Amino acid sequence: ALIAAGVDAPDFSLPNQDGAAVKKDDFAGRYVLLWWYPKAEPRLNIEGNGFRDRIQDFEDRNASIVGVSYDSPADNGAFRDKFSFPYDLLSDEDGAMSIAYGVSETDSPRSPRKSVLIGPDGKIAVAYDAVTPADHPAQVIADLDGLKSAAENRISGA
Repeated sequence: ALIAAGVDAPDFSLPNQDGAAVKKDDFAGRYVLLWWYPKAEPRLNIEGNGFRDRIQDFEDRNASIVGVSYDSPADNGAFRDKFSFPYDLLSDEDGAMSIAYGVSETDSPRSPRKSVLIGPDGKIAVAYDAVTPADHPAQVIADLDGLKSAAENRISGA
């Protein structure tokens, strides 16, 4: 089952499209959306393009976007370059991170479309078990706005 909101996000360290390690700790104090996609191939780019096209909306909300798949760094690099994605694509070639987050089963050949939003505190803020690629970027932005509003209400005592 997909990891639940409110629990500590498992640590990870995976190579990005350039082979550089990207770790959960790199995003401390920021939101980070981990979005899993089945394969780095052109017909699966709708969701990625949506995040790319709204990257400033995410930046404005202190949020980073990170894609995750079972693909190699080279395949992810080609996918990223082809669509000018301004964010990292991580290679979870053995599926360990996907399994730790409850995205994939142990024997899955590839990850399903699921996403997890980690809060600035390192806890899961929102877990997306079902994702509609064309709508998902707007859905995450709305959730970020809702989380910000809830936090402001707690601070002001409303």
